[in-house]
Amino acid sequence: MIIVVMGVTGAGKTTVGSLLAEELGWEFEDGDAFHSARNVENMRRGIPLNEDDRRPWLEQLRGEISRHDAEGWNLVLACSALKKQYRKILAVSASVKFVYLKGEARLIAERLKMRRGHFADETILAAQFADLEEPESAVVVDIGATPQEMVNEIRKKLGV
Repeated sequence: MIIVVMGVTGAGKTTVGSLLAEELGWEFEDGDAFHSARNVENMRRGIPLNEDDRRPWLEQLRGEISRHDAEGWNLVLACSALKKQYRKILAVSASVKFVYLKGEARLIAERLKMRRGHFADETILAAQFADLEEPESAVVVDIGATPQEMVNEIRKKLGV
């Protein structure tokens, strides 16, 4: 199974995804690690990515998911996957499950102000919410819970 933990910047994808992977004994990948240096710099400067920026990034992630799927390896991937078309690119097979970390912009903005050492901050949050197309068929988890509570809910809903 491949679990894609998705949502806007600051929703807790990396925290929840890495904790989930650790509990399951699965590999964890952070989608941010696949961004080009140019994408990272743009986001650091508060410049939202456009479709041309995202396309190669999404194709790299698709390749990573496809490789794990073909080998039968389990994976938890933290990735924004904001638009339906992006999720279609990533959904290489029925073994890919999406988990949407949902929360209010105000709460996420507060979290982003306290975050240190990450290239994306609250300056791109509005653009991410504007791009967000909430998934129709994903496990939805409220980010108001603790990371452990969110992991427990994900495990229960996915049966892992």
